[in-house]
Amino acid sequence: MKLLILLVVILGIVALVQLAKVYQLTSSLRNKREEDISEADNRLNGGLFLAFMVVFYAAVIWLVARYGDYAPPAASVHGEAVDQLMNFNMAIIFAVFFLVNTLLFVFAAKYYFRKDRKARFFAHDNRLELVWTVIPSIVLAVIIAYGLKTWNEMTGEASEDAIRVEVYSKQFDWTARYPGSDSEFGLANYNLITPTNPLGIVTADGVDAALAELDEKIAKLEAEIAHERGHLLEEKASLEAQLHDEHGHHGHGDGHGEHGNHGEASAHGDAHHGMSEELRHAVEHRLSEVEQMLASDKVVILTQAAYEAKEDKLYRMKRHRQRVTEVEAFNYDGGVSAWQAGMDDKIVKGEFHIPIGREVEFVFRSRDVIHSAYMPHFRAQMNAVPGVPTRFKMTPTISTDSMRTILDDPDFDYVLLCNKVCGAAHFNMQMKVVVESEEQYEAWLEQQEEFLVKEDLEVEKSDDEGVAQSEKESESITASL
Repeated sequence: MKLLILLVVILGIVALVQLAKVYQLTSSLRNKREEDISEADNRLNGGLFLAFMVVFYAAVIWLVARYGDYAPPAASVHGEAVDQLMNFNMAIIFAVFFLVNTLLFVFAAKYYFRKDRKARFFAHDNRLELVWTVIPSIVLAVIIAYGLKTWNEMTGEASEDAIRVEVYSKQFDWTARYPGSDSEFGLANYNLITPTNPLGIVTADGVDAALAELDEKIAKLEAEIAHERGHLLEEKASLEAQLHDEHGHHGHGDGHGEHGNHGEASAHGDAHHGMSEELRHAVEHRLSEVEQMLASDKVVILTQAAYEAKEDKLYRMKRHRQRVTEVEAFNYDGGVSAWQAGMDDKIVKGEFHIPIGREVEFVFRSRDVIHSAYMPHFRAQMNAVPGVPTRFKMTPTISTDSMRTILDDPDFDYVLLCNKVCGAAHFNMQMKVVVESEEQYEAWLEQQEEFLVKEDLEVEKSDDEGVAQSEKESESITASL
């Protein structure tokens, strides 16, 4: 079959070549030059322009009718407004498209070249300049005003009863966070991000734990740097040289003592050439430490580049520690401590839920690069920028189950995508979104663990086990008595 199609294409090309040769031959027999175009040819080309216009418009209309309504129904209140804005823009685009192309085709057909007609040239016309400047300006101003109105409605202040959801992005993953019973998100700081605290939520215990972890890493790195063999040997040689010079100075002072007052010469030598007794003891003590370090199993051998890299890492760790200590506590309106507010926040992975008919305010943060939170069915998109929280609000209008019925797709799910090329696994950066009734949402949220609840339960369990063990020991002692 493929061979047959290929043969047909080749035969078609050969036929076109032969037709071109026939045309050239007939033109030469008629003594017609290629650059000589008759009025009949121009008239034919003008008519073909009109015929092509009809076919072109019919194809465009068919494509719009067949594929124009490709998007699924808007599943949010502002999504309907976004669709209206898009339809308004498309109406203007289609109007300009048909107007401009109609003028092009009609003018090409009507004003084809004739020997008895001469085109009129004019360099400037104020009326034309005014028309094609003022009209597009007015249309663009209307589009911008309409777009800003829709944008402001989407990013304006949320209502007091709106649900707040923080969407946190990193390569290549989404995390959702809900405020606890205090209705406030806890303070978050990137300096406190750890494997067990990926959002950097600030708590007093978290700060202490972060400082303890940093102190441990700093101490370990300082020990590695201090036990580097090459630098220890250099320091040992320097200390021994100092002690050697000190002995040399003492010997020189004793020689002067044979020819004069020994006490005066010795004192003179100590004052001007030797080191003090306290300094000598310090040098000897440090030399002893260096020798012990060289003899220990902690000694390491590093290249100069590796040594400098560890020094740089140590410097950055100390700066990191300083930034952690500078995290300041503050209170939200109403006296809620930002450090305490995060303890009951609920962290959700894999999927997050929102109730139908209830306004939701999204807050977006990013750990590493710019991501773009895109929820196509809600017509919602917002960049997640490192260090700059962004936000928008929406009210879902179609539940997940209802959308499955509308689309006749039992496997359908709303989805949160990343719409910025953020790295190698960008294509797989998505999170499921579930729209359900208020009752279902509340029941789901109630089942989600709080940020510190796991730790608290472990502490309580440990306390209970300790009490039980104490009771068993008391019973055992009583029985033995």
